[in-house]
Amino acid sequence: MPETQTTDSAAPRRRLYPPREPFRSQVMEMPGGHRVYLEECGIKNGQPVVVLHGGPGGGCSPGMRRFFDPTHYRAVLFDQRGCGRSSPHASVENNTTWDLVADIERIRESLGIERWIVFGGSWGATLALIYAQTHPERVEALVLRGIFTMTRGELDWFYGGGAGAFWPDQWRAFSHMVPAEERGDLITAYNKRLFGEDEAEQIRFARAWAGWESQLAMLAGGAGRGTPSGAYARAFARLENHYFINGGFLETGDQIHRDMHRIADIPGHIVQGRYDMVCPPVTAQKIHENWPGSDLVMVPDAGHALSEPGISEELVGIMDALRDAARESRRQDNATL
Repeated sequence: MPETQTTDSAAPRRRLYPPREPFRSQVMEMPGGHRVYLEECGIKNGQPVVVLHGGPGGGCSPGMRRFFDPTHYRAVLFDQRGCGRSSPHASVENNTTWDLVADIERIRESLGIERWIVFGGSWGATLALIYAQTHPERVEALVLRGIFTMTRGELDWFYGGGAGAFWPDQWRAFSHMVPAEERGDLITAYNKRLFGEDEAEQIRFARAWAGWESQLAMLAGGAGRGTPSGAYARAFARLENHYFINGGFLETGDQIHRDMHRIADIPGHIVQGRYDMVCPPVTAQKIHENWPGSDLVMVPDAGHALSEPGISEELVGIMDALRDAARESRRQDNATL
């Protein structure tokens, strides 16, 4: 069985790279009436890595560019259908997991990339695993944070009172947005309001939905964003709810776990916060145990957010190690010529 590592708090700190603007950005027309925002950072001929953001519906942020050495990597970031700078905003039409997997392939082909590292956290880790299981020949390595696999148990934990047992005041505010008779299935109850005809009600429930997750994202509580804006919250909540009420559009609830054999030979690097209230560590441990090519680092003083210092440091360290390995491999290849 693969071993789980715990970070050493006395180890040297690995800092994010300085802020950097993309060297190219564009909007790609996708089937089904969607227009997807895409940007590339680093160097044009660098080692390619695609960044899959969380949510669904979270969108990419400038901070996500900072995990990759800009002298080595060609980092590809894009806003998934319906969120961020993609349009139509907050749309769930033609917006499924399989549409996103197909979009990733369209992006790869349009950029002339043969294989790439796939980097994602939370829902981004879900999408990364599904993409890799669908197109294993296109994946050089997976770098994942805060594993979520779209099982009923994970959804019940976060929307059925499990996490609420640790955050009872926030849980009461979230769950009491709907009448008592509907609180047994909050995903369905919120769905009625998020997709109702009253846009003001949509935004009110969207902010409650997004706020519940935001408050639990960091170990210390709160994600440093305060109350999410109406436009962001509406896209985030509608897309998350749409995916969750449809079980992620997967064949079975355990599909990701069932298909782990398809990526057995792909190197995997998992970073998990020990006190992750959004995506509990048991899921990362289970994935790790069924993935011979993986390593798992449990960060002892971290929750769920990408911005948790311990999580950021581990991810930068992993990407630097993959950079060094690629450079050493290239050096050896040149030496044999």
